[in-house]
Amino acid sequence: MIYWAPLLHFYQPPLQLAHVLRKVVNESYRPLMEVFSQHPYARVTVNINGVLTEMLAEGGYHDVIQAMNELAEKGQLEFTGSAKYHPILPLMPVDEMRRQIRRNAQTNRHFFGDVYRPRGFFPPELAYGPSLLQPVLESRHEWLIVSGIACPLAWPINAIHEAASNGDRLPVFFRDDILSNRISFHDIDGDGFAQHLREMGSGEGDAYVVTAMDAETFGHHIRHWEKLFLVEVYESLQPAALPEVALAQSRVLAESHRGLLQMPLRQEPAEVAIVTISELLEHFPRGQALEPRPSSWSTTSEDLAAGNPYPLWKAPNNALHRLQWEHIDIAVTLVRQAEQLADNEASRQHTRIARALLDRALHSCQFWWASRRPMWDTNMVSRGLAQQREAVFNAFRSISLSGAEESVKRDAYYRVVAARDLGNKIHDRLFWD
Repeated sequence: MIYWAPLLHFYQPPLQLAHVLRKVVNESYRPLMEVFSQHPYARVTVNINGVLTEMLAEGGYHDVIQAMNELAEKGQLEFTGSAKYHPILPLMPVDEMRRQIRRNAQTNRHFFGDVYRPRGFFPPELAYGPSLLQPVLESRHEWLIVSGIACPLAWPINAIHEAASNGDRLPVFFRDDILSNRISFHDIDGDGFAQHLREMGSGEGDAYVVTAMDAETFGHHIRHWEKLFLVEVYESLQPAALPEVALAQSRVLAESHRGLLQMPLRQEPAEVAIVTISELLEHFPRGQALEPRPSSWSTTSEDLAAGNPYPLWKAPNNALHRLQWEHIDIAVTLVRQAEQLADNEASRQHTRIARALLDRALHSCQFWWASRRPMWDTNMVSRGLAQQREAVFNAFRSISLSGAEESVKRDAYYRVVAARDLGNKIHDRLFWD
């Protein structure tokens, strides 16, 4: 038996334009919900970052939220945890990681209610670094997914390796980068993929494969790919249902299992079973303790050899990335200082504004668009910088209105001047590069 656990990542940046979000909803999100509702045996693990959940609600796309909610209630969909504004977590201070993880959970629980009970964790861009493990463990997630290139051992297909931190161990799933990219880049059709899975399951013993990609791949990046690929795969792998009595017994067992939400109905054994990632924990033993390599789902082996684990977000040879991160470091420092010094209502109000702006300003897209690998968009970089500048402005206003000593305020202002210079250098590069 081969177990296939597909994961879809739903995300739009906090600066996304309304007409673009509408296009993505109509081309991708709504058609995907329809595909899943029409194929009740299909299973999927979903990450949706809290910022997108809020944007869907604010934009009036409540039907997408409701459809996910209903699929989760039926056991077809399981949610993962993540970071609300999609930062590259290993590049963040640990306190910022914790805050983003916590805020993501709060937002999604607000909109999805009790069905939002994520067992696993999806780091944005599957970006992993050693500092990430402890915040994920602290937030009580039961597993983590990372890119396949992060695996330092022989490729796991029949055991689930574990990452270790301070005596704790966390199961780690490695995305099959080759298969996932073949799907994402229109390099395999539904029948070919189904046949590939069957061939993987023809050997001795059970095995599993995890694919993960942007949900927008289906319908938005590749027109009608949800029908031309997903529907073809689901119908090719459709299992034969058990008799009604057995189905009823299966439902009782599923509802009582671990006290969780209703789990999927058991189907007659087939060559390929479509499952959620959490279900793999019930089918496969634990493997070895390991430390995943720092990497992302866009990292290549050449990047790792060059000491460049996050090439689209902090490349050592990218001068614009360097300026962006220097600016963010100042913004984070000033906001934290404002939180410590605010001692009256005026300063506390500016601190609240600065904190909210900084949360959003940490999103990954501004660096991705500055990567030139191959993407390049000066407006996305500039708009991200504008959010950071507003955070710096409000943080300094908070400090200046507080009862802090003048020397403290003066040092904070020097940081503002440095941030202003960095911002000007960033814009100069955007003007002429």
